[in-house]
Amino acid sequence: MNEFERHVNAHLADLRRYAAWLCGDRHLAEDLVQETLLRAWRSQGQLREAGAFKGWLITTLRREHARVYERKRLERVETEPDALIDGALFEHQYLADRALLRRHIEALPPHYREPLVLQALLGHSVAEIATILELPPSTIMTRLFRARHRLLTALAPPGTSP
Repeated sequence: MNEFERHVNAHLADLRRYAAWLCGDRHLAEDLVQETLLRAWRSQGQLREAGAFKGWLITTLRREHARVYERKRLERVETEPDALIDGALFEHQYLADRALLRRHIEALPPHYREPLVLQALLGHSVAEIATILELPPSTIMTRLFRARHRLLTALAPPGTSP
């Protein structure tokens, strides 16, 4: 097994989960992952640091996803929330209903939702998210704070504050 294959195998599950989260369709997600890996294979010589491989793949996946939607607006298909959301993402007593959590996450503006998903679902650091989204780390921290605050506010029982 060569170095490229080892890196891909180490991050393949995260790529699949993120692709499923982005498009909500298992089959399209697999297509996105395949296109991502093909593009990565073709341009693997451009990667300078092996430690940046995961971020590089995620960035490539995001761009491939954007290309799909540039060409054609596809119908969104709901996927099983349990397959996409780990119950340990947020420790809050009102988050037992994962479908409700997913709806609230999807209702966030994209500029808040995307950093939150990259951090909570894939475990990226603020610095990695900043690189992937091509934004300053301070912007990422602000967006993560605001995304979490909006979720807590939306999920708090009436008459209480988060």
